[in-house]
Amino acid sequence: MSHDPSRPDLTYPWQPPPPPPPVTPRHRPDHHTPLGHHSDLRLLRGAYRRQRRVATLTALGYFVVFLVLSGFAPSVMTATVTTGLPAGLLLGLIQLPVTWLAIAVYEHTARRRVDPLAARIREQAEIDARRGATR
Repeated sequence: MSHDPSRPDLTYPWQPPPPPPPVTPRHRPDHHTPLGHHSDLRLLRGAYRRQRRVATLTALGYFVVFLVLSGFAPSVMTATVTTGLPAGLLLGLIQLPVTWLAIAVYEHTARRRVDPLAARIREQAEIDARRGATR
């Protein structure tokens, strides 16, 4: 018996042919895709990412503007806005309301966009868990 070049899977001429690949039983697909493949997770991540960016850029952006003005435009920061109130102090005091605004925007977008998505995913996970337990 000689080596058959058309069968590269055979190393030796006396080697038996490899077993056929296992046949996986086909079952009826569910009406619903499992949670791991759910597009709502992608939407939740995107909504949460946008939420973090807006809140972070609001608070840190204002603070960076304040620092840049302090370092590179001292004449603007020392100019008086009203009698005895320099612009630098006023901009520093405004930092607190801007931070509160960032927190309020974060809470508002969480309640409006992120929390409903998370609740829908949580409910779907419970349904998927119940379906898995009944099988």
